[in-house]
Amino acid sequence: MVRETFQPLKFDVMKKILVPVDFSKHSEYALEAASKIAKQHRAEIVLLHMIGMSDSVLANSDVSEEAEAKYFLKLAKDKINEFTKKKYLNGIPVDGVIQNYKDFEEVNQVALEQNCDLIVMGSHGTSGLKELFVGSNTEKVVRSSELPVIVIKASSNEFDIKRMVMACDLEMEAIPVYRKAEAFAQLNNASLEVVYVHSAGANFMGRDDVVKRMENFKKELGEQIDIHFYDDNSVERGILRYCFERNADLLVIPTHGRKGLDHFVVGSLAENVSNHAKIPVMTIKI
Repeated sequence: MVRETFQPLKFDVMKKILVPVDFSKHSEYALEAASKIAKQHRAEIVLLHMIGMSDSVLANSDVSEEAEAKYFLKLAKDKINEFTKKKYLNGIPVDGVIQNYKDFEEVNQVALEQNCDLIVMGSHGTSGLKELFVGSNTEKVVRSSELPVIVIKASSNEFDIKRMVMACDLEMEAIPVYRKAEAFAQLNNASLEVVYVHSAGANFMGRDDVVKRMENFKKELGEQIDIHFYDDNSVERGILRYCFERNADLLVIPTHGRKGLDHFVVGSLAENVSNHAKIPVMTIKI
């Protein structure tokens, strides 16, 4: 059997981290967490702020419209400069980027242009009708990013990655994701374990079948790793409960990055878990 050739690992070295900011407390939580990663690995931070002005304002030669555009640009620059003066950023190279994007899916483009290795982003989470009809900018980044994304929900005063949990269905396509998670764990001297949540539903499998899938996953991976079996009525709830019981510092979730109608109908476990988890969540695109 010919084994799949994986792409080079992105976490062999951490050189640059992109942090989208809207100057809210949640984006500051993300910036503080990113600063701790940057200090540990002597990495740079790129602050990205998206103004979101209409094209008509930018293209209009009217004096008042031009003045409005200059005002918002200056305001954004002042805010960026204010953010770079945070004490926890001392000693970290920080660069500010201001774009007039209105679609947060374009964050991926900026990250690639800036040669970033990681995106760290804050999120307040949503629920109910707001979640169903509006979604969140963080979800859009998670859905579209080709780079790993760490979603931060709360103050990162105690942000310290020592125990990582990766939740997946043990399909072979998740092996490159595990490799990247493993590299990130090694980079941070953290432990990494895998959990499979066993839940009733359309994709229900018997325990014997799950054990067989576990063994096949390890065989294809070419190493013995910790894979834990966890029963719950819901995959999402099972993942969150397992992380709580294991006192995990970071949850890793593979994502397909579904878009359009497929995303609306099927949904995304990675986005849902990122939206509801209290601990930081890293999403890695399959």
